[in-house]
Amino acid sequence: QVQLVESGGGLVQAGGSLRLSCVASRSIFSINPMGWYRQAPGKQREFIARITSAGVTNYQDSVKGRFTISRDNAKNTVYLEMNSLKPEDTAVYYCYARMAWTDYWGQGTQVTVSS
Repeated sequence: QVQLVESGGGLVQAGGSLRLSCVASRSIFSINPMGWYRQAPGKQREFIARITSAGVTNYQDSVKGRFTISRDNAKNTVYLEMNSLKPEDTAVYYCYARMAWTDYWGQGTQVTVSS
C-alpha cells in the first residue's frame, strides 16, 4: 500500500511556471512506474508524463518540451516541472503509481493558468 499527496498547484499567468510535488508514504525505489495525469472540467483524465524505476521518461505530445518529470528516491518524491504554461493546461493534476498490479492515485492539486 502507498498513499500519494500532491502539492504545488495554484494560479499562474500564461507563460509562467509551476513545480508540482508528489510525496509517497513509503519508499518509491521499487515503484514502477510513477507519473502524472490531469483532468479538466467535462473531460476525461489524460496521461501527462511518467518515469520508470530506471529513469526512463515519457510525455504526452502536448506537454513535450515544456514539462519535465523527475524523481528523488531519498525524499520519496516525484516532481513535475511545468514551464511555458498555457490556459489549456488548466486542470486538476493527479499523481499516479503502479505497484504490484495495483494503481494508486493522489487526491489531486488544482492548476489554473490565466490568459
